[in-house]
Amino acid sequence: MRIADVLRGKGSEVTTIDPGTTVAGLVALLAERNVGALVVIDGAAVVGIVSERDVVRELGARGPDLLNATVAEIMTTAVLSARPDDSVDSLAATMTERRIRHLPVVVDGSLVGIVSIGDVVKSHISQLEAARDQLQSYISQG
Repeated sequence: MRIADVLRGKGSEVTTIDPGTTVAGLVALLAERNVGALVVIDGAAVVGIVSERDVVRELGARGPDLLNATVAEIMTTAVLSARPDDSVDSLAATMTERRIRHLPVVVDGSLVGIVSIGDVVKSHISQLEAARDQLQSYISQG
């Protein structure tokens, strides 16, 4: 299974945020959209990713004043990304090894989707269920 298959099932909508937005605005948007991470966009370019985990870590270090800081101050700038033709298995391995929960999907520099570890797990479960169904069908025909 490929990342394109995952995006086809979940959709390609990605909530993004500007690097100049305050952390308070970030937190509000994460809650409003019920997501764990946002891709940071400057113009059309992906310049970072910011997650709930980033907020919690920085909140522990800076305290409540963090809410007035900008997304640019806490975002991860070394953004790993996936391509639609990448396999779900390779993405799962990367996410596990790097301890990453969200990866933007990029084609020719343009953001076309985002995949979470939950999407990867859901994909694996679907594959296992399909294999189980095929085996049950094979056994019942035998």
